[in-house]
Amino acid sequence: MEALILSCGTGGGHNSACTALVQELSSRGHGVMALNPYMLKGEKTADTVNNAYILLAQKAPAAFGMVYGLGNAYRKLPISSPVYHLNRRMVPLLENYINEKKYDVIATTHLFPAEIITHMKRQGKTVPTTFFIATDYTCIPFTEETDCDFYVIPSPELTDEFVSRGILKERILPLGIPVQRQFREKVDRIELRRSLGLETDKKYILIAGGSIGAGQIEEIVPMLLRHYDDSVRLIVVCGNNPSLYQSLERLYSERCILLSYTEHMASYMRCCDLFLSKPGGLSSTEAAVVGTALIHITPIPGCETRNMDFFARNGMCLAVSSPKRQLLFACDKLFDETNRQRMRENQSRIVPANAASDICDLMEKEYCRQKTESVRR
Repeated sequence: MEALILSCGTGGGHNSACTALVQELSSRGHGVMALNPYMLKGEKTADTVNNAYILLAQKAPAAFGMVYGLGNAYRKLPISSPVYHLNRRMVPLLENYINEKKYDVIATTHLFPAEIITHMKRQGKTVPTTFFIATDYTCIPFTEETDCDFYVIPSPELTDEFVSRGILKERILPLGIPVQRQFREKVDRIELRRSLGLETDKKYILIAGGSIGAGQIEEIVPMLLRHYDDSVRLIVVCGNNPSLYQSLERLYSERCILLSYTEHMASYMRCCDLFLSKPGGLSSTEAAVVGTALIHITPIPGCETRNMDFFARNGMCLAVSSPKRQLLFACDKLFDETNRQRMRENQSRIVPANAASDICDLMEKEYCRQKTESVRR
């Protein structure tokens, strides 16, 4: 089977889900290609699309929330969104690419490629079976104007929401959000700490603002350092935010372990006692699969607010909307092992750890079905 996985770099989560599917399909011997479709028009176009989101979310989260709110308002109108019309321009490029490579199935972990595919279908183009992989715990604006064969959503609890937005129920499969293998592997925590150069007798708080280094990290770090003594250490992942890294390095390098981008996020999650993170759909899922005591902080208004609501409602995180008033209490609460264990049990019960495998099972099943029907014809 030849599979194409489409994604965009508007935040790291979409690409992480894409990588998880590539890993799983490759391990089964299938041909698989990951592609940002805007790269077909050029690196400059792809960077423009990616950076428009990242800069707004990183520098002006309130404005991002307003844009998200406008999207929710716009979806009530009986017309297609500007996002849908803008993606029409990509149809010839993606059509030529698909026809040249002869893919059997396509999965997309981002809305924008789904919009392109929808244009192709409505123009009568031949498109392989398509799978839309939702990477947030809500039906984001304009999902309903796409036309994919299957919609993989994070939880059965969200089915009614997707149906209410116009997605046909028979196309919805609550298989979960795919995470990479490193988050699913079981390892010895003590040995892992030693391999990362961490002390085995300390407590560690891991702090991350996603791939873009968003959130009130510069305010949170000194709060925690004042509250805890040296028996509690901080590990701060700054992502693609060099100014944040430089600021923290100048002030707190002696008391914090500072990282920019790291390929060992799963290891740091396993080694920490608490994980403070903005509520991205992927990072939250990864934490739940690992079984990490999770505190959600400073959501970017929009889908992250809904991710936080979902996790808090199901006992899979503590939601901190005001770090100054709530954060220290939440940390103290989760340093209690009984509370951490209860949270881990909820995470294990609600978040599918093997979503990547189950999604690939589905792709194989549909491929085999199509081959059988083709032989019969």
